[in-house]
Amino acid sequence: MVNQSSDLTHGPLLKRIVFYTIPIILTGVLQLLFNSADMIVVGQNCGSISVGAVGATGPVINLLVNLFIGFSVGSGVTCAHGIGAGKDEDVRRTVHTAIPLSIFSGIILTIIGILGARRILQLMGTPDDAINLSVSYMRIYFCGITSSLIYNFGSAILRAAGDTKSPLIYLTISGILNVILNLFFVISLKMDVSGVALATVISQTLSAVLIIRALMKRHDQCRLELRKMHIYRRQLIRILGIGFPAGIQGSLFSISNVIIQSSVNSFGSIAMSGNAAAQNIEGFIYTSMNSVSQTALNFTGQNHGAGKFDRIKKVLLICLGFVFVIGLSLGLTAFFFGKPLLSIYINDSQKAIEYGLVRVMYICIPYFLCGLMDVATGTLRGIGSSIAPLIITVAGVCGFRILWIFTIFQRFRSLENLYISYTVSWSMTFLIELAVLIVMLKRAGSPSDLPQNIQ
Repeated sequence: MVNQSSDLTHGPLLKRIVFYTIPIILTGVLQLLFNSADMIVVGQNCGSISVGAVGATGPVINLLVNLFIGFSVGSGVTCAHGIGAGKDEDVRRTVHTAIPLSIFSGIILTIIGILGARRILQLMGTPDDAINLSVSYMRIYFCGITSSLIYNFGSAILRAAGDTKSPLIYLTISGILNVILNLFFVISLKMDVSGVALATVISQTLSAVLIIRALMKRHDQCRLELRKMHIYRRQLIRILGIGFPAGIQGSLFSISNVIIQSSVNSFGSIAMSGNAAAQNIEGFIYTSMNSVSQTALNFTGQNHGAGKFDRIKKVLLICLGFVFVIGLSLGLTAFFFGKPLLSIYINDSQKAIEYGLVRVMYICIPYFLCGLMDVATGTLRGIGSSIAPLIITVAGVCGFRILWIFTIFQRFRSLENLYISYTVSWSMTFLIELAVLIVMLKRAGSPSDLPQNIQ
């Protein structure tokens, strides 16, 4: 177990980036495997309607949670800057601000999620044969959201310190418990979607306990002492300064996805089931690519704190190449094995599988474009810029998709036409972010700007 911060500002980059990223990928993939276990257990024992009911809550949960997940990004970047600059006291205060912030955020989300579940799902046009199941799942899920946020904030701190292995270990332990509880609650107790939601809450609580324990056992500036937890004003402002725009960006991203989910819902519960299963498959591609984005963020954060801007440029190039290879290879694999993969989730509707194959074709093959976009976003956040990616993604992704739905999609209503909006929005947003990054890094690395940036 790592108990000292890892220096990401020295040494060969390619090897370090690969070995740093692999545990993050495995963590994300394991998390999705355990989430997939929810869907598979429900699909095999309760039917495709239950699969669709669970899947329909995903965009809603992301919409509500992403704002606060953005705060965890702010915590990680602030820690990385402090570690890179050698400001130990700033790091300590950030850690002791981040954990109580995660608890407070969790309490707010719990209230909103429980009270607003049915109304939000109704506004999304969730079909009548699925809405009660979706409401039950969502309300139970939000009972454990505080634990989820504690894990995310704690993981962000550990990764900023160079430790990507501990979150993987803790997630593995809690995930195994999740699978066991899934089988017990759904098969033995016949609890349907409520059973998988309850299993998720219990396993998330375990992961939160393990991450807090890990922070308390560290021997560096990231050590957590419960009696010293306090909202430090300066650190809170820095966390929110980076995290709030990132959270708003994630939430607005989710708004466009909620609108798309509502459009999918309009095709009926069978289309909704196929879409949910396909989303679960593509989640493995996304989380693998997003792991590279997290690597870019933390390597950039430490090197920005140390004033090593040439090294940041190399990090960006390596991460762009890495995410391209991951995204394209996994996207093609999902396409060629789409039908057997979808059959794992759905065994009672060939039509639902056909709907799922449509999404796999139009989303998974060009998915590497989303990975390129996320790496650019992570790098911008790593240098402390959250406003630029917020504006760019709101316009290029959220705004464009919403405009597409209310214009082109309304005129030519088909799932194919709906899914094409993803590819176009990824491409536009990445190119704009890359251009902004090139300008910002060029300015940051110029001799006249260097002293100011190091301060």
